[in-house]
Amino acid sequence: MKDKQLRYDKAYMRMAKEWAKLSHCKRKKVGALIVKDRMIISDGYNGTPSGFDNHCEDESGSTKWHVLHAEANAILKVAGSTQTCKGATLYLTMSPCKECSKLIHQSGIERVVYLEAYKDTSGIDFLSKAGVHLNKLEDVQ
Repeated sequence: MKDKQLRYDKAYMRMAKEWAKLSHCKRKKVGALIVKDRMIISDGYNGTPSGFDNHCEDESGSTKWHVLHAEANAILKVAGSTQTCKGATLYLTMSPCKECSKLIHQSGIERVVYLEAYKDTSGIDFLSKAGVHLNKLEDVQ
């Protein structure tokens, strides 16, 4: 069973990596998929809110304050649909920040699979304490 789950995890992560390529951000491109009962119920990538200029960085190269993270975008899409995140798995190309970790937990996502660790691990620490199952994947081709 674990081998089968790992195969699915890697396949969904490859899709999240492709989704990250849609981001207009220059410094960091992050992709997210929310999967429930082996169905993708949402997707997201980091970027500006709808109706705003797609440039994520300001003149100094810093990320603009209003840029949405990939997981926030994916969770917000579910909120506007008939689906629910309760019991779902979130696939992220980068582990969540502390702010997004609160959204993940509150949305009912039970499992987070990620590829790269974010520089600040407080988001992962929070999710672990909240009982969310965490899985860091190594090398996904």
